Amino acid sequence: MSATRRPLKSLGQNFLVDDNIIDRIIQAADIQPNQSVLEIGPGRGALTTHLAERAGRLMLIEFDHALASWHQDQFKDNQRVTVIDGDVLKVDLDALLPETPQKWNVVANLPYNISTEVLFRLYGVHDRLARMTLMLQKEVGDRLAAPPDCSAYGVTTVLLGLWFDISRAFVVHPGSFHPSPKVDSAVLNFIPRSEARADVGDEDVFRSVVKSAFSMRRKTLINCLKSAEFAKQVDCTALLEACKIDGRRRGETLSLEEFAALSRYVTEVLPAASVGN
Repeated sequence: MSATRRPLKSLGQNFLVDDNIIDRIIQAADIQPNQSVLEIGPGRGALTTHLAERAGRLMLIEFDHALASWHQDQFKDNQRVTVIDGDVLKVDLDALLPETPQKWNVVANLPYNISTEVLFRLYGVHDRLARMTLMLQKEVGDRLAAPPDCSAYGVTTVLLGLWFDISRAFVVHPGSFHPSPKVDSAVLNFIPRSEARADVGDEDVFRSVVKSAFSMRRKTLINCLKSAEFAKQVDCTALLEACKIDGRRRGETLSLEEFAALSRYVTEVLPAASVGN
């Protein structure tokens, strides 16, 4: 096994090979002295050596067993580097990222096929994070920055926007990878907020409301909400009337503040521990 091993299509591996882009990502990550850094999917280590030089502590999560073993061998004499041979979608991030005064910086070139799921997992530990610098498919990045009432606006836009300020650092073209993907990528910076952008009441309720509103994009909001689990206990017509939202609208037209109003109402009337997604 070596760092020149061929990428595995089955794992969605597109290895970064452009030194200029590597340098720009490291600069965008803005790693502070002695900071703890998590790299997800280090692959062949294009970013990893640079991160290890700057971080006070570096944790790697690698799904590819052969690459994880290779990284373990590479850093066997460096006690500041920990390699987790595992799936970022299954590891216990709460346990791996303990609550400490100094928060974690996350850096990743995410496989396109799991990027949204990884974003939701990182959303769940936003309070442990100082910053995230993530390379995503450009289309995913566009969704995260989309305004209401456009086709790109969706669940990830609303949920991630609650707790993160998101900005695009730069676009990365296919030629910077091996093999070259068929689409452009984008590097985004996510800065966690000290307070949520809006008062949503119970966050489990908020997630349920948002996911329900986008569950059938061609349907009206009232029909989408009526299909939600909480609708068994909440009158959705009364909910929309109380929040002064027209049920004939579609979920993609609602602002974060309107979703927050719906969530607060459901939180108030729904019995505790009865939320379904």
